[in-house]
Amino acid sequence: MAHPPLAAGWIDAPHHVALLGRMPLESGNAIEDLHISYVVHGSLDDRSKPIVFGLCAIGSTHHRLDFLIGAGRALDPSRHTVVMIDALGNGLSSSPSNSPKQLGERFPRFSIRDMVTSQRMLASHLGIDAVHAVIGASMGGMQALQWGVSYPDFAKLLVAMVPMAKTTPWSQAVNHAGRLALSDARPLPTPEARWEAWVTVMYVFAQRTPSRFSQDVAGAANSDATSDTLAWIAERTRLMAAQGADPLDWIYQSYAYDAHDLGTSPGFDGDTQQALASIRAPTLVAVPPLDLYNPVEAGVWAAQQIPRGKLLRLPSNSGHLVASDAEPQSAAMLNDAIGRFLRDEEPAL
Repeated sequence: MAHPPLAAGWIDAPHHVALLGRMPLESGNAIEDLHISYVVHGSLDDRSKPIVFGLCAIGSTHHRLDFLIGAGRALDPSRHTVVMIDALGNGLSSSPSNSPKQLGERFPRFSIRDMVTSQRMLASHLGIDAVHAVIGASMGGMQALQWGVSYPDFAKLLVAMVPMAKTTPWSQAVNHAGRLALSDARPLPTPEARWEAWVTVMYVFAQRTPSRFSQDVAGAANSDATSDTLAWIAERTRLMAAQGADPLDWIYQSYAYDAHDLGTSPGFDGDTQQALASIRAPTLVAVPPLDLYNPVEAGVWAAQQIPRGKLLRLPSNSGHLVASDAEPQSAAMLNDAIGRFLRDEEPAL
């Protein structure tokens, strides 16, 4: 897809695309014409600053962590060179919707480990042998932990917000509902109608808590943007449809999400705990009190198994949205804690 329209809080930066050729996948298949989209905040020509890789969540782009980027924030381009990488299947990097040779369902399914492999290929392409940190939220956090397992000496630090080391049955069920919402099996009057069902599942049930959703609907009504629940969903559906995303891209990413388990990385024989124990980098894991997409318990358990793991509990009612700019208080806490962590200081936990 083309870059979606800039939203409030997004940072406009020059886009780059690396053409990386054929990429074997862990399934035995291959992406024949791999390209990886990325943006750089700062300059890779100046190697005096530590490099940070930022990874995006399911269905998102390199803008996913923009709330952490900027002067005085955790990822300050005056102190770090920040490389935000678009994940396989997000419509900007190689995806079912944009592959010249493997378009649509001819595109091979990939895993979160394959996402990390593609990012390692990008690093080699850019002449980067190591980075100061790898940071991600949700599926980006899952990728960050995979970096720590697959390439234990590449990143000095890891930050994983609302992650899982192994996808839970609950999360798989949520994704299944999302896929059903995007299914072509139901006759629908408009393309937006398909996104409406998906928005209800993923934007309401998965990303928010009941109290946060009530707050959002009430806030929208007070601003005359919407007046009730259905109007709120309709407006979010319009915004989602306007991005021009291809449903098949999200579906493919959700398959990778569902299958993820650090324990199935080579050398661990399915032992997720052992894989987490192999992570050498100090790792900051952030969770809210309640998450209806990636259960909080999964993030807490992961932090406990990492030898140098630190757990940050965020006092928020926003659920999975906590790892975003949806709540200024939590965004400020994350910027402060991650900033301290990147400076090798103890974050305020």
